[in-house]
Amino acid sequence: RRLTSALAHNTSLQILEIDSWQGENGGVFDDQGWSCLVKAMAENQHLEELQLNRCTIDDIQACQLSSVLASTNSTLRELGLYDNKISDIGAERFAEALKTNNTLENLDLSNNK
Repeated sequence: RRLTSALAHNTSLQILEIDSWQGENGGVFDDQGWSCLVKAMAENQHLEELQLNRCTIDDIQACQLSSVLASTNSTLRELGLYDNKISDIGAERFAEALKTNNTLENLDLSNNK
């Protein structure tokens, strides 16, 4: 939670990698931690690359993150979501978000469901 609070107020960090993050629940973000991260991403206007590979992100979480990309985040250029639990449902939400997001250049959804 400290990380997400810092991210919300960040003015210099451009790249954040949380690959294979091991949380209290065996490698997944708990609901509160994920909500904090999504909120921080909505407020952050400096981060250009976010890698969340192998973090067991599911469709619900993917939909929440894609909503941020569609509406408020205008700086993220690269988003890595390799090897998570995102199915076609989550991938479709990202496709919809890309219709309004003009800054994301690279989205890695490989090796998901």
